[in-house]
Amino acid sequence: MTKEEARATVVLVGTLDTKGLAYAYLRDRIREHGAEVLLIDAGVLGEPLVEPDIAREGVARAAGADIEQLARAGDRAAALEAMGRGVAAIVERLHAEGRLGGVAGLGGSGGSAIFADAIRSLPLGVPKLLVSTVVAGDTRPYVHASDVTLMYSVVDIAGMNSVLAQILTNAAGAIAGMVNAQAPPLGEPRPTVGVSMWGITTPCVTRAAERLAELGYEVLIFHQTGTGGRSMEELMRAGAITAVLDVTLAELAGELLGGLWPAVPERLEVAGSLALPQVVALGALDFVALGPTVPERFQSRRLYTHSPQLVGVRTTPEECAELGKTIAHKLNAARGPTALFVPLRGVSLISVEGGLFHDPDADAALFAAVREYLDRSRVELCELDFDINHPEFALAVANRLHDLYQQWKRA
Repeated sequence: MTKEEARATVVLVGTLDTKGLAYAYLRDRIREHGAEVLLIDAGVLGEPLVEPDIAREGVARAAGADIEQLARAGDRAAALEAMGRGVAAIVERLHAEGRLGGVAGLGGSGGSAIFADAIRSLPLGVPKLLVSTVVAGDTRPYVHASDVTLMYSVVDIAGMNSVLAQILTNAAGAIAGMVNAQAPPLGEPRPTVGVSMWGITTPCVTRAAERLAELGYEVLIFHQTGTGGRSMEELMRAGAITAVLDVTLAELAGELLGGLWPAVPERLEVAGSLALPQVVALGALDFVALGPTVPERFQSRRLYTHSPQLVGVRTTPEECAELGKTIAHKLNAARGPTALFVPLRGVSLISVEGGLFHDPDADAALFAAVREYLDRSRVELCELDFDINHPEFALAVANRLHDLYQQWKRA
């Protein structure tokens, strides 16, 4: 297979015993766009309704399992897990061999779970499309940190009907277009900085990003919604980020209080473990996102309505002290050059004097915990008499990251 043929090959992953008719329809529509199709059967129980290119027996073997034993056991969860592992191994091999230009799947909760396993190891930029009945709800179990495109099927994927036919026709056009698309070059490669942001730290990030661009960096900004922090750190692991400006740590507060967008456990640890240069600031630790409904335990506390779908609660001095301790311990383990900046006049747009979340006692507890627990022989501590969104603060963090990156590059 030539490189061009590989780029235009769509791998379809799914349970052909229940969704076979829909997969056959999708396959034929994709071929009409000039793309090749390779069909993988991840079903277990019934006979496939369309002939696959890679049969279920091979999928099970790739997971170290036996398809007949999986069928006899009657354990749906175990079968889904095994077939997900098998599909993931096959998809990874096809990509390594240059035989995969993109991947698409159809499903309900089970088929979507298998698809999520299949795409987890594929790198950023490989087209991924999931048409599903479940993507109108919480999509985090299916997205993880991948760049998957989600399409709601509207009707159940059971047999064929005029509504589903139109949805699948659109899906075929989408995945065929993606596998044939090529991004034009954006100029000479530049070192890439990952930056964390929320609305309440946007002025800081905007000015800092401008300064980093002036200094010759490409800037990738990640919205801190739980998935955003994970995506930023996954790209560090993939080698796509070479320095980090982590000025929005709201996910850590969300994790502590059980908010809508909690951090993954390794948040604020990956850059340090990879010895990447990083500048961190105590941004957005005043705000925990709760969603439209405020739990009873927070109803007596200070609340901020950001939108009809998002209400935030102010962190207390006790919670801020715990966050400061956690941040210090995470940064103390860093193996690369690290600086922590403290915005003494406020950690967000709404915590400055006159703001709804202005709370000097909470901020003082946060700052005191950082001073107490941070190992200053390993982490540089910079306290500035500005709020985090002041232009001077933004310039300071950007310039310091540039200095650390230059030192790291020379080392």
